[in-house]
Amino acid sequence: MTGADYLLPFRTRLRSMRTESFGADPAGARMERIRRSPHFVDGAFQNPVGARTRPSGSTVEFAKIYFHKEQRARRTPTGTVPVHATTLADLATPPASGLRLTWMGHSSVLAEIDGRRILFDPVWGERCSPFPFAGPKRLHPAPLPLAALGSVDVVVISHDHYDHLDLPTIRALAGTDTVFAVPLGVGAHLERWGVPPNRMCELDWNETATVAGISLTATPARHFCGRGLRNQQHTLWASWAVTGPEHRIYHSGDTGYFPGFRDIGAEHGPFDATMIQIGAYSEYWPDIHMTPAEGMRAHLDLQGGRPHGVLLPIHWGTFNLAPHAWAEPGEWTRDAGEEAGQTVAFPRPGEPFEPAGKLPTAAWWRGVSQPIAHPWRRPRGAESVSETSRGDMDLAGER
Repeated sequence: MTGADYLLPFRTRLRSMRTESFGADPAGARMERIRRSPHFVDGAFQNPVGARTRPSGSTVEFAKIYFHKEQRARRTPTGTVPVHATTLADLATPPASGLRLTWMGHSSVLAEIDGRRILFDPVWGERCSPFPFAGPKRLHPAPLPLAALGSVDVVVISHDHYDHLDLPTIRALAGTDTVFAVPLGVGAHLERWGVPPNRMCELDWNETATVAGISLTATPARHFCGRGLRNQQHTLWASWAVTGPEHRIYHSGDTGYFPGFRDIGAEHGPFDATMIQIGAYSEYWPDIHMTPAEGMRAHLDLQGGRPHGVLLPIHWGTFNLAPHAWAEPGEWTRDAGEEAGQTVAFPRPGEPFEPAGKLPTAAWWRGVSQPIAHPWRRPRGAESVSETSRGDMDLAGER
């Protein structure tokens, strides 16, 4: 920075310091389209119901919990995560049922649906951060190199946070023929990173694009956006309903619970499978991420209020993003599924499965987890206090 640079407006200087990972702000015709959106009010995109997008409570208290040595230890595996090394052989044969899902970790899922391949929120980078030397680092490797994944018909992005929109991954995919389906405004980032506008479907909520015979609808979510310190809320966040000739699936992206799940289910469901965010929750941000219990409730809402299809838990196990124990989302979702009578799949990262076939259900995380408290469990019948207390703490692999 030269002496003359100090004469520039502060906003201009901030922009000059932004690396390419920060992406680009919407402008021109894209910004005009954003201003016309019914969801863009008072200069920012709005949630379907009110939501606090900044942590509530005491910052000091949160820091004490988050950086406490023992608490930090709970948030990482005690050993090597048992990743399934996805191979070409795993994906070479089309799914017998017409629908196969492969969770690659966090919110990244390869969905093979009715002869097409859709890749949700692909993140192959080592850190979800604008910097290669700082920020949350992967707790397990990607199950296979991105180049070995093969051709993809559509890449679907839920929003522009770093753990869902990854520059190195998008750069690699930009060199292929894939189409990108993204919420309104997110296309500005992709254009800066080399994705041609004619390979993008940029959608507002409740808008639909059809790619290779598959309908992709951007549906509402309760979250927020932004890749820098100045968060202008000029890029939209979304969940996605995807419909093929024979199957329907849903990807929640990041969201807090809200009544709109019932409307999405009534319009686009019921779904053969849902991919629901159940991790990175906290009492400090209750409106923008769901607990496993809320995730189960969202799934049931999407299915018309009854158990149906298969729930695939996402947004957990790969990055350390919240104060809860690393394996807690898996344990809690397992309990929530049993209580609701809902089928839940628990694949290892990289393990393909067909929702209509044999499901992976083993609690694979217990072998590399510290003991997990179960404060969400309801007391069972006439159990004594001591028995109930004992049942609320499971050693990894004990159950």
